[in-house]
Amino acid sequence: MGPPSTPTTSPESCAIGCDGTIPAVIFDAVLIVFCVGSALGLLFLVLLHSGRGGGLSDMFGGGSLGGSSAGSTVVERNLDRLTVVTAVIFMFSTVILALSLQPA
Repeated sequence: MGPPSTPTTSPESCAIGCDGTIPAVIFDAVLIVFCVGSALGLLFLVLLHSGRGGGLSDMFGGGSLGGSSAGSTVVERNLDRLTVVTAVIFMFSTVILALSLQPA
């Protein structure tokens, strides 16, 4: 009889890496989903902004009933802040995705 065989584990058989790390394929997939989600959120938030003709924000209570208001309302300021935060998240996720997909 020969020596006992030791079971080997291939990288494909480990859901999380055998050494406890996340494989690059899973990291890239999660990052792509995150990037697409932030892009769609940014698109929706930009469409909510009121332009010269009103915009979609009038449908959700962002428009004024008595003509044009002198200052921006709290809803418009919060919408601006949320749009900027979403744009920054989209920018960073895109840069990280571009750097992670480059060949080694």
